[in-house]
Amino acid sequence: MDDMVTDTRRDSATQALYDKLEDRCLMRDQKGASDVYYELVKAGRPLNEIVAEGVRIHAPYTHVPYHERIDDGYPNFVNNDHCLLSARATINLTKMVPSNLAMLPMAQTIWYIPTGLDIWNQKINKAPGHYTRHRGNMELDEKPPAPVVYWPDQEAAKLSGPLKERLNDWMTLVHRGNVIDAYRHFLGLMENPAERNDVLAEMCFAGLIDVQDRLLHNRSYTTGHKAYRARSTVELGNALGWEKSHNVIYAGALDIAVGPRWYSTYEVACNYVKMMIEGEALHAVPYGGVSEAELAILRNKEPVNQEEAAELITAILRQGEIEVLEVLTKLLKAGKDPRRLIDVTQLAVAQIVLETQDQTAFNMPHHCYEYQNTLAWFYDTFDHPRRLRLLYVAALFANRVAYHQQGLGEVHPIPQQVPSGASSLSASQLLQRVDDAICALNGPESIAWTQAYCDNVSDRTPLVQTIALAASKLGNDPHNQEIAQCMLMDFGTNRQPDRDKLLLAASYHTAMHRKYGDPLEPARRFGKALGYAELQ
Repeated sequence: MDDMVTDTRRDSATQALYDKLEDRCLMRDQKGASDVYYELVKAGRPLNEIVAEGVRIHAPYTHVPYHERIDDGYPNFVNNDHCLLSARATINLTKMVPSNLAMLPMAQTIWYIPTGLDIWNQKINKAPGHYTRHRGNMELDEKPPAPVVYWPDQEAAKLSGPLKERLNDWMTLVHRGNVIDAYRHFLGLMENPAERNDVLAEMCFAGLIDVQDRLLHNRSYTTGHKAYRARSTVELGNALGWEKSHNVIYAGALDIAVGPRWYSTYEVACNYVKMMIEGEALHAVPYGGVSEAELAILRNKEPVNQEEAAELITAILRQGEIEVLEVLTKLLKAGKDPRRLIDVTQLAVAQIVLETQDQTAFNMPHHCYEYQNTLAWFYDTFDHPRRLRLLYVAALFANRVAYHQQGLGEVHPIPQQVPSGASSLSASQLLQRVDDAICALNGPESIAWTQAYCDNVSDRTPLVQTIALAASKLGNDPHNQEIAQCMLMDFGTNRQPDRDKLLLAASYHTAMHRKYGDPLEPARRFGKALGYAELQ
């Protein structure tokens, strides 16, 4: 099925199915919404149409007033939406899994949407959903409370002046938390197709600079989620067509200005570049713009050798912020390509993932990995003039996560023992064992069999497909699909010789991170409804 074919023809039966899908989602009925999805697949509706309808349904209900609450003097985190992120992972995983199962990843998104609405009320146990699971409030209520629209959709604000000034005005509104004005300005900025690429780049940049300055023993944090939401907006808008993506913009762009906002790590990057790249002493005066010295570094093209990579990885994993800043700057001044240094930070965070054993302790490592992936995508997608500073943010974020895991006691040796007799098995037998280990949620065995495949088979493409399919089978939390998809995507772009570590991490994380309920239920239901015996 061609997932990029746009078919706008709607007969009454198709429209009735989408109306029913919306009703079941708003009723928080995972099984009912999934049954409608199966009917849409049987009717041959194209994936991009179904994605667009899913976003239309959830967009008004996946915003929150603020991503933190103060409840009787206690700060409490209010999570970020994953419905949009799940759809983004879907359009990429669809290309990775076997073609006959191309609609399975979207089945996971549809399964999740009913549980992802009105996170604010979920957090205070006033609505059913994903974030009330641990309270046991997941039973279907025949009349659940209607999800709340905290930020209604808006009309575009008509803007004038040079694009740079309009983008600066928008960023100021974001910085100050003027959510509605920022959103209206953004809609106005998106109206000119000739300017759209620069506007989207600035939205993603605004998300990437928003990473807080500490993690250990915090529960309120913004682990780059606004960047992931912005990136999802871009990828979905590109896939669906911007003329049909207003709901995508509403779902993704508005949240950029919602508080809290954390820019202190980005400020460190700005100041360190000013001092160490530009050679300027800081003073108590306003700074702005991008210097020629900074732009020159972005033109570096030297590869990063293994010795240099090891030095940076050691600084990130085992040393402090000063060492990370110094090593990174030394490599940049030596002509190393900033984009290739992101390859190294990806391997560092993959190492953190592989060293984690408690299923509840993957939250920081896997969000940090998604940041590294999103930054690499940002470099490959946009020619943003301030992207060098984001490399510092990514490295400092990774260092902070490494310290966080040390504080939790989650720095463990990586199990590397390859099963005996693995060399006598065929490639297909090895792949079956990889799939079995992941779906059995056995992390050590998933590493062992993935390593066994890498040791004995040179073609990595079937392994990528196997891990992607295993991730697509596991539901109840989009992290199953999101993080694996990020790691598999990076395996295809990372140029470090030991990038197989990304495949090990994808396999291990998919098996290990915390699951909810029966994670194979949505895949089994999809298989039974569509007649795929391998999923039942």
